[in-house]
Amino acid sequence: MQVKDIMREPVTIDKSERLGHALDLMEKNDLRRLLVTNKDKMGGIITMRQIARVLGTRKSLGMPASSLHVASATMDSVIKVLPDMDVQDAMVLLQKTGVLVAMDGEKVLGWVRPREILAAINVSGMASEAMRFPLTSNPNDRLVHARRMMLDRGVGRLPVVEAGRLVGIISERDVAKSLRAFRDLNDTASKQYARIYNILVSDVMTHDVKYVYADTPLDEVKKIILTENRGGLPVLSRREEVVGMITRRSILDYLVRNG
Repeated sequence: MQVKDIMREPVTIDKSERLGHALDLMEKNDLRRLLVTNKDKMGGIITMRQIARVLGTRKSLGMPASSLHVASATMDSVIKVLPDMDVQDAMVLLQKTGVLVAMDGEKVLGWVRPREILAAINVSGMASEAMRFPLTSNPNDRLVHARRMMLDRGVGRLPVVEAGRLVGIISERDVAKSLRAFRDLNDTASKQYARIYNILVSDVMTHDVKYVYADTPLDEVKKIILTENRGGLPVLSRREEVVGMITRRSILDYLVRNG
């Protein structure tokens, strides 16, 4: 199986567009990244994580998301591959990045994300074998602290735990949408900072959390992730304690380790 057999057409945005438009496109297409173009040529990738990073920086305080350009959150480091690359080789490369872009010269043919890999590959085992150690948040934590943990540790979501029990989940998307909403109030920089600093995780987290158990078969986990387009799921023990997080990337890492 080759990259051309599983690649999909990417959703693109020009680097001159506004961050608000990028968020709207991601929301419309249920995506966490977009391919950035520059005069119809590939210019990089913009991700929900990068938007959350930019919207949370002090130097851009006082500026609404509608005034910030896509270029301010674009990453230039994109791994380009040939369409006839073997999928097994693509899996190894994907451990270093969130997307591979298949190209023919300067022409973009498609992209491959962990989602495309999972849809094409059979998995076996249990959730406990592919989960990662869970970084967690508390409902009373400040949003800025949860954001910093996500950025520092390179994770897209945090289970929210209170008194040892799962009560919610917060994602990069929740962070970016919340920061955008407060920025669009057009307050002064100092007022924006005060408002944003006082947002709690409980204010923006998702309460109705989908989760799996440590002994849930991986093929069942994969089905949930693909059919419901979930980036990751908390993993619970049978005592209802959070023992891990399983994501598309962690399953990919598991497949490479056991390939």
